[in-house]
Amino acid sequence: MIIVLSLTFNEAGFLVAVAFCAGMVRGFSGFALSALFMSLSVLILPPIALLPVCWVMEAVASTMLVRGGWSEADRSMALGLITGVLFGMPIGLTVTGWMHENDSRLVALLMIIILASLQLVRIRIQALASKPGLIGSGILAGFATGIASLGGMVVALYVLSQDRPTPVMRATLIFYVMLSSVVVLIWLLTLGVMDWLAIKRGLAMTIPVTAGVLLGQFIFRPSMERYYKTFCLVLLLSLATGSLFHTSGFLGLIK
Repeated sequence: MIIVLSLTFNEAGFLVAVAFCAGMVRGFSGFALSALFMSLSVLILPPIALLPVCWVMEAVASTMLVRGGWSEADRSMALGLITGVLFGMPIGLTVTGWMHENDSRLVALLMIIILASLQLVRIRIQALASKPGLIGSGILAGFATGIASLGGMVVALYVLSQDRPTPVMRATLIFYVMLSSVVVLIWLLTLGVMDWLAIKRGLAMTIPVTAGVLLGQFIFRPSMERYYKTFCLVLLLSLATGSLFHTSGFLGLIK
């Protein structure tokens, strides 16, 4: 038993391995860190306990992967999304805090499966390409972050609805990620989710996730870039589906 983390050695080892693998995927694909970590780690801890751990890992990975600035960012778009996150985040946190642990696991996994499926088939929701769609996407992103740290996947769907130059959207996302990390941290602290135990668990994951990101960057090949996202989404769907079956009692993946 690792008393400082309130985890057994097997549980801690499992989380470290998942953090490393999720970091590696983030390193060569640029996304899906929290979703991948959540899709397997819910077998050990409920989503509410994993949210602050995901925040710490995202902060580390984002710092490592940010290249260039955000001078081309559409600040009005980023601020519109953040406005929505401000309202959606506490709702999501409250809902997942109210739910039974097993129910919150099921909801988190179902959200991962739905969002990954929508991205895999590249659904373009034209209604999002509007002012109400912007704020609505921010609220949904905040809600998804509060439920299972999946706000980035919601924002990705919003990005698909936009006919904007890639450099502008990339700079906007960088700006959004920086602002949203502050908003998320404020709500995690305000609602008591980011406590000392959560901080210690998050810090314990920084080494494996950093090592994973570095390895992912090393194995990245530009010629294969167009396949990375599809691979990651299929992997995410497979892991989340397996965890969903296990959580529902259909599979015994971990004894």
